[in-house]
Amino acid sequence: MDSSTTAPPPPPFVDPRSGFCPSTSSFHSLRPPLPLPVAPALDVSTFISSRPHLGTTALIDASTGRRVSFSSLWSFVDALSASLSAMGFRKGHVVLLLSPNSLSFPVVSLAVLSLGAVLTTCNPLNTPREISKQVADSGARLAFVTPELVHKVSDLGLPVVLIDEDGRQSEGGQRVVNTLSEMLRRRPAGSSRAKDVVYQDDTATLLYSSGTTGASKGVISSHRNLIAMVQIVLNRFNLDRLGEQRFVCTVPMYHIYGLAAFATGLLASGATIIILSKFDMHEMLLSIGKYRATYLPLVPPILVAMINNADKIRKGYDLSSLQWVLSGGAPLSKELIEGFAKEFGDGVGIMQGYGLTETAGVGASTDTLEEVRRYGTAGKLSAGMEARVVDPDSGRILGVNQTGELWLRGPTVMKGYFSNPEATTSTLDSDGWLRTGDLCYIDDDGFIFVVDRLKELIKYKGYQVPPAELEALLLTHPLIADSAVIPFPDKEVGQYPIAYVVRKPRSEMSEKEVIEFVAKQVAPYKRIRRVTFIDSIPKNPSGKILRKDLIKLATSKI
Repeated sequence: MDSSTTAPPPPPFVDPRSGFCPSTSSFHSLRPPLPLPVAPALDVSTFISSRPHLGTTALIDASTGRRVSFSSLWSFVDALSASLSAMGFRKGHVVLLLSPNSLSFPVVSLAVLSLGAVLTTCNPLNTPREISKQVADSGARLAFVTPELVHKVSDLGLPVVLIDEDGRQSEGGQRVVNTLSEMLRRRPAGSSRAKDVVYQDDTATLLYSSGTTGASKGVISSHRNLIAMVQIVLNRFNLDRLGEQRFVCTVPMYHIYGLAAFATGLLASGATIIILSKFDMHEMLLSIGKYRATYLPLVPPILVAMINNADKIRKGYDLSSLQWVLSGGAPLSKELIEGFAKEFGDGVGIMQGYGLTETAGVGASTDTLEEVRRYGTAGKLSAGMEARVVDPDSGRILGVNQTGELWLRGPTVMKGYFSNPEATTSTLDSDGWLRTGDLCYIDDDGFIFVVDRLKELIKYKGYQVPPAELEALLLTHPLIADSAVIPFPDKEVGQYPIAYVVRKPRSEMSEKEVIEFVAKQVAPYKRIRRVTFIDSIPKNPSGKILRKDLIKLATSKI
């Protein structure tokens, strides 16, 4: 493999403080340049496996304590790749992985990618109908499935490899063509297996967006996209210089957050990934002490739960090894960051990240304690990324401290949406700029502040009301645990804001109190007109509010 790397020179006349370049009307990353391999023929698995590091243990199963060394991991990946090749799988063939987090998840992912085959993952909670739609859309030829989930693909006519970590077999007449353990144990004879040349521009993954603002779409990411993502993750954490680090994997590996950081990114540094098969607060906290975890990646709702149960956590669990909490999915408020520091001490820092499936999970981040204290920000642009802030109505490109839609361009931006040229054209322009759909501004120091989702703005008498602003305000009330604000249709004003509120335990806060609390602090057009109390706010795996579910609930009685 050609290991030479290159980094593009910085553009001229970039403001060293904000990153804004008047000649390009763009913001440029203030991070150190991103070194990327120049060899055209290179797959992301080879890129990861070829990186030198001092790590010994790659994976730990949190519930059983089973460990997989780095040497064993790459031996498994090579064996599975050989078995898939012997079965006739080649570059471009799509393989479905339907599984919760497990030791097998990175093995299957990396083996598929090493062949140049295309990996598509699926939420284990999806219904058979939803899975069938994804299989049909992606053209998947094979599925890796756990015994508990194999019934969900039983009517698809799709060959199945059973992920049988505990030796269980499937029941009934499923088309099980093999088991993972058998494929790892019986490596095909000979070393002359067929393997196509994989290029960086070849498609690597086909991940389906959550569909929070419309129909779910297949996001095409290349090996180049994933290699850039891995390099950004490595540069961000400086893990090569920090000695052995351990990350607790609380987020789902089928999602870009989990897949980018754990199944690929962090393994390249020699870090150990402690895997929870599903999120459980007790198991997560127990694992931190048992395996001396140093990093805890999570989504905001988990952070809120930790703050709300701080007394029990401090008394019942050992968190002394923990150095950093990594939050993604939505920006954290000042109250949450300060609340966490108050409850768990200043010894644990909080880093934030911003990204989309369409950008391989990266885009901006806070990387130091100083940056974290810039409350409410999504961070500074990731290495190698450019941004524009564009007026969504006129298309005019804006400058520092002006609010508009965030556009991103860089080495992690997707190739497009699979078999959906219309959606691709409306999201990705001919110059490679990705319209994120997020309303934001970038301040004098290059920090990005996401105001709201462009499509989620509430239009009250022509005024734009950002739900996120009202939600952040509601969370400052000592009796409110969580909140969501949505538009409610009205013939006279167009839409007005209504709130779903989760009260803290033993709180008897009334609807009138909530409405008055907000009314005292916002302009009249932003006032909340109605409040519904609810046990929990529906959110997707990355912590984003599922507003469409709440809108459906609110409007069902109209």
